[in-house]
Amino acid sequence: MIKYSIPIIVTLFANPVFAQHVHGMPNHPVEAGQSAFAAISEIVQILSKDPKTDWEKVNIQALRDHLRDMELVTTEASVDIRVDGNSAEFTVFGAGDVAQAVQRMTLAHAPMLQASSGWLVTAEPSKDGAIMRIAVKSEEDRARVLGLGFFGTMTIGAHHQAHHLEIASGNDPHHHH
Repeated sequence: MIKYSIPIIVTLFANPVFAQHVHGMPNHPVEAGQSAFAAISEIVQILSKDPKTDWEKVNIQALRDHLRDMELVTTEASVDIRVDGNSAEFTVFGAGDVAQAVQRMTLAHAPMLQASSGWLVTAEPSKDGAIMRIAVKSEEDRARVLGLGFFGTMTIGAHHQAHHLEIASGNDPHHHH
């Protein structure tokens, strides 16, 4: 039995898929080094392959601004939560640029969240960010909203990649208030 163990280990490490997981080194790069850059790169490839792309309307800067908002909100914003029966109120806040990013993201996302979740979602700006309220009908949904928290609820709705393509194509849902 023992004489077989060494060649088996060698074979596992010689297998590129296994070796990749062991060393954390993929055989070819998959990430462009920075997630916002990677997201922009992905959208540019899609736009470039589509003969119907209207380059007069393309706005990669708008996508970059949106990705920066996402980054600021996700990493820098603070959230206070108040629960009242079947509704949750998220007070999302931050300083300077973060406050503005919170306002843009929250106000734009609330109607998308409502449309895809069936919850009653309202949002309003506050002096240092925004307040988003989510009202649900069931205990199960209440538990889901509280489990997701503000950041989890931000991922629901407008399928993000499609949403980013919209922004980059010059159809920015954030500017149609």
